[in-house]
Amino acid sequence: MKNLSPILRELGAGRLSFWCPGCNDAHQILYGSGPGPRWGYNGHVDLPTFTPSIKVTWREPSDTPAEQLDDTKDIEKCCHSFVTNGQIEFLLDCTHELAGKTMPLPSFPPGWGAT
Repeated sequence: MKNLSPILRELGAGRLSFWCPGCNDAHQILYGSGPGPRWGYNGHVDLPTFTPSIKVTWREPSDTPAEQLDDTKDIEKCCHSFVTNGQIEFLLDCTHELAGKTMPLPSFPPGWGAT
């Protein structure tokens, strides 16, 4: 992993990561040529723009202890954003508290990703 700037990490050739304050975790994109979905990247490590939007979905176990082992009770989660000129705009389909808000991409937490 290579620190390109306080807000952007290179995880390998054609793979970038940024910190999502809504999920309190890193999201990543693939860019350039290659298999799989690819995003456009403006090449600016301090004010990145990725196109199109970035949508991350996952499922979490139910908060009800009796339902935690029942996959049919899992909770659907979504983080959907545009990253433009170093700003992250959270779309309204996000399931976290930052839905509808726009803010600068934050720095990675201290020590995150250190080996």
